Amino acid sequence: MAPAALELGELFRAAGHELALVGGPVRDAFLGRASNDLDFATSATPDETQALLARWGDAHWDIGKAFGTIGARRFARDGAGDVVVEVTTYRSDEYDPASRKPVVAFGDTLEGDLSRRDFTVNAMAVRVPDLTFVDPFDGLADLARGVLRTPIAPERSFDDDPLRMMRAARFAGQLGFAVEAGTLAAVVAMAQRIEIVSAERVQAELTKLLLSDRPRAGLEVLVDTGLAEHVLPELPALQLEIDEHHRHKDVYQHSLTVLEQAIAQETGPDGPVPAPDLVLRLASLLHDVGKPATRRFEPGGGVSFHHHEVVGAKLVAKRLKALKYEKQVVKDVARLVELHLRFHGYGEGVWTDSAVRRYVTDAGPLLERLHRLTRADSTTRNRRKAKRLSDAYSELEQRIAALRAQEEIDAIRPDLDGSQIMALLGIRPGPVVGQAYKHLLALRMEHGPLGVERAEQELRAWWAEREEAQQG
Repeated sequence: MAPAALELGELFRAAGHELALVGGPVRDAFLGRASNDLDFATSATPDETQALLARWGDAHWDIGKAFGTIGARRFARDGAGDVVVEVTTYRSDEYDPASRKPVVAFGDTLEGDLSRRDFTVNAMAVRVPDLTFVDPFDGLADLARGVLRTPIAPERSFDDDPLRMMRAARFAGQLGFAVEAGTLAAVVAMAQRIEIVSAERVQAELTKLLLSDRPRAGLEVLVDTGLAEHVLPELPALQLEIDEHHRHKDVYQHSLTVLEQAIAQETGPDGPVPAPDLVLRLASLLHDVGKPATRRFEPGGGVSFHHHEVVGAKLVAKRLKALKYEKQVVKDVARLVELHLRFHGYGEGVWTDSAVRRYVTDAGPLLERLHRLTRADSTTRNRRKAKRLSDAYSELEQRIAALRAQEEIDAIRPDLDGSQIMALLGIRPGPVVGQAYKHLLALRMEHGPLGVERAEQELRAWWAEREEAQQG
């Protein structure tokens, strides 16, 4: 038990209030996992809690006060790190059938508060400071069995807060637990109710799932229960009917495998793609969402998905915007989806240095993620083919490294800047400067560094041709 928990327990008891450590910290303690934040439930009102935490902590906030939650932070002392706590008044959340936000009603008992928790494994508590363990719904037994079950009837629980259905998927991924049969059946029956929940709350749960250790298990819960049809319909749409001749692979299962393989390539905190990386994981999961719309059965028994990367990038951007992801996340994931097939032209013939430069330049800061997505996208069981693809990509990475060492490829610029262009051509700032710049950049990409003298010659030739064309 964290010393801060006992200290807060004494503080609240002295003021005549109950306090109990609840939810995740208690569950994680039994699982032998460290919990950085401490969540408490109390009989005190939000105003009373705020006054007590102001005395205890170095900073406090009331952003969740409307829901009964007050937060506080105590800065590091005695060699220990900062302590962050959130204290919530006993409550029950209920939804108006027509509302997207929960209606908060404060309660008066710890047991009543625990009954409104999402699952029994999160409905355990420890009263402080006397350290009394409270487990009215046998959460400890469910924890031992690795089962997710609601404290009350699942239909009532999910009706009160439909987001709990997505939490079932998230905890399946985070904890590796199975969803109890009755609870799972309720999710299937009530999946459409998730539509009443705001996009921001849905996105937060989806993100937590994707950043978990085993997202595949949680994503399968989303798809198998029908929840994904309402929150990420592009994912179940990948379950294309496999024709009798197996002319294409199961795109849905392929995408889940690509996600797992991409996760395996994430790096430590000092590497280029520190785990967990949301952009890489979203791109890996959704890289083929353009396939259903582009599938064509070709003469001779083949199946094609022409331009599915372009269609997919647009679908991904639309979906992530609807889920209220940050603009940069949307942009980066869509760009990776658009680029994920670019490498496959490499195996068809030797790329010129110009093609390699364009690959790097088009990927920009996403290059390391693109490396991992491209490698993860190989799920063939043919060992020879897998090795050939891996070796080809290794060769491409070596060429990128060599060009980078020679040319600082990450920062390719024309040999003349805008000021030099204007001085040489005797023109003022305007669109023509940009056109000249792009012409020199294209030459730089094609031929490598030109040097100032040759760049000036090329620019004069371009200008002469332009002038001649305009006069003609």
